[in-house]
Amino acid sequence: MARPVRVNVAGGWYHVTARGIERRAIFEDGRDHKHFLELLSAMAERYGVEIHAYALMGNHYHLLIRTPHANTSAAIQWLNVSYSAWFNRRRDRVGHLLQGRFASALIDGEGSWTLLASVYIHLNPIRTKSLGLGKASNHAEGRGLVAMDQAAVKRRLKKLREYRWSSFGAYAGYRPPPDWLTVEELLKRGGGRKTYRRYVQRYVTRGVSPEEYEDFGGKVALGSQVFLEKVKRWAGRVTKEQPARKQVLKRATVAEVVSVVEKKRGATWAEFSNRHGDWGRELVLYLARQRSGLTLSAIGAALGMKEYKTVAKAIQRFASALSRDATKRRLVKECLHDMSNVET
Repeated sequence: MARPVRVNVAGGWYHVTARGIERRAIFEDGRDHKHFLELLSAMAERYGVEIHAYALMGNHYHLLIRTPHANTSAAIQWLNVSYSAWFNRRRDRVGHLLQGRFASALIDGEGSWTLLASVYIHLNPIRTKSLGLGKASNHAEGRGLVAMDQAAVKRRLKKLREYRWSSFGAYAGYRPPPDWLTVEELLKRGGGRKTYRRYVQRYVTRGVSPEEYEDFGGKVALGSQVFLEKVKRWAGRVTKEQPARKQVLKRATVAEVVSVVEKKRGATWAEFSNRHGDWGRELVLYLARQRSGLTLSAIGAALGMKEYKTVAKAIQRFASALSRDATKRRLVKECLHDMSNVET
């Protein structure tokens, strides 16, 4: 069977899902959930991906992301491989954790499509038979074919409020959003936290999925007819122009990162690394995190820095400054280009 075409679009919105092999659990305890969220934070920083919504379930996960750099495949592959390796090491197990390739649907960024995607994701923790929202009962209740169980509705709302491993709490105002979660855009589209909360709860009490999501499984794209026609053209170009192309970024050593930055800055590491007000050290740390594949501790050790927290804070400062500083963005782009041509 031919693999579905991946359409990586700059600025594209994607609903991404991945499931455990043979429907097995991929999250067995709180530490598993927490580490996956840590990896989401790292993915957002490393690949420049915006994470707008998530729900971590027992044997699968849902994400709503936006990719300014058209790198959905690279980002999610890194996420899945990183988590699977950690999960296996923790349990001294071998073999696949996830079932095949991840699934992704390109979502229309205009209108309410992304808002509907977030609602669908946030409803996942309560879409269960025990709460009267299995597939069959869900459709029946939504069409008024069975009486609504008010006690079940209360249980659904309680679980939705208390579920720790989704972004709904951050949208509804029950918990502060983590730094790596982008909630402002969808809250603006949804009319603010109070209105968004009521919008989601409407589907809880109606017992239905958001419009156009009843038959979501297997769809390559979701949106208006005009948008779907665009996706067909994009997919056609990918199939025609890149039938078997793979893009692989070479890993760079920390020493190679330092060398590239030294050439760009016209100064040595010894000259700028501890100079007050100079962000050259932060640039090196940021690029090393992007391209070396090393942990924060290993990067710090290579540069004579003992505390990995110091490394993490420096990288966070630089990443935050990138959105406001065109000069830094241009320099990062040039350095990454130069590193792709480094002989290894």
